[in-house]
Amino acid sequence: MREILAGIDIGGTSIKLAFFSEEGDIVTKWEIPTNKADGGKGIFEDVKKAVSEKLEKLQIPYEALKAAGVGAPGPVDTEKGILDGAVNIGWKDNFPLRDLMQSALEVPVVIENDANAAALGEMWKGAGAGAKDLICVTLGTGVGGGVIVKGDIIHGANGAAGEIGHITSVPRDGYMCNCGKEGCLETVASATGIVRSAKDKLAIYEGDSILKKQLQENGDISAKDIFDAAKAGDVLANETVALLADHLGLALANIGSVFNPERIVIGGGVSKAGDFLINEIKQAFNRYAFKPVMESTEFVLAQLGNDAGIVGAGWLAANKI
Repeated sequence: MREILAGIDIGGTSIKLAFFSEEGDIVTKWEIPTNKADGGKGIFEDVKKAVSEKLEKLQIPYEALKAAGVGAPGPVDTEKGILDGAVNIGWKDNFPLRDLMQSALEVPVVIENDANAAALGEMWKGAGAGAKDLICVTLGTGVGGGVIVKGDIIHGANGAAGEIGHITSVPRDGYMCNCGKEGCLETVASATGIVRSAKDKLAIYEGDSILKKQLQENGDISAKDIFDAAKAGDVLANETVALLADHLGLALANIGSVFNPERIVIGGGVSKAGDFLINEIKQAFNRYAFKPVMESTEFVLAQLGNDAGIVGAGWLAANKI
């Protein structure tokens, strides 16, 4: 009987699941809606049912399931198995995620922050494969991150290591962040941040811009609109992208001086801008980085997309239990 591992990535809208071989090959993957009713209490029964039904469909006995890894939003105490709240789901502080999932699935479970899980996924089967010292940055609605040293994630004293989005990028008069702090990197380097920067520029810009026309016609612009306009040579769009790259390049150069990564992996929705964005960030990084760090750091685009979290959860099941 072949042994099966489960990877589970819990998000505010959906829960992604996958079965893995011990070598990390995906046997199957699927997703279910996140049941947020009554403070998310039904999620564990939903996951148990989804796992049981999928094993039955694949004609694999439940006993073949040996372990599960779980990625979840929020700071995690991996040793105690506690999630420090997931507001989007309704879970409170000091939430015993590991024990509740373990009781539901009846196999050993290890939990991890979702951004860290995505970083581990990219290291195991994605753009970080072969590297043991890397930094993963997820540019989406916010800026997430994971720092991997010698093949394992760094957690810090209370699980908040790798919170790249909350590096203070604009020390004075910066935008207010959702975390309650002013001037965080994610206020300027996320999809939300770049749109806000572009709109602020447009409010006082007197020249012609593709973005000005789009904003007038549609009432809004997106991060994709900004990158498309920049690629087309729009001056204001290029200034906005350069500002994002400058903030991110400086932050990564400072992180680089602490960890000296072999590779920096850029993922998330904003990374769909591709090599155009990578080149901008790399140029900024090179301006600010300590020379030995600059020379040893490679920038690459993430490869796993939305699968990074479940692959990282699979790595946890394979390597932490």
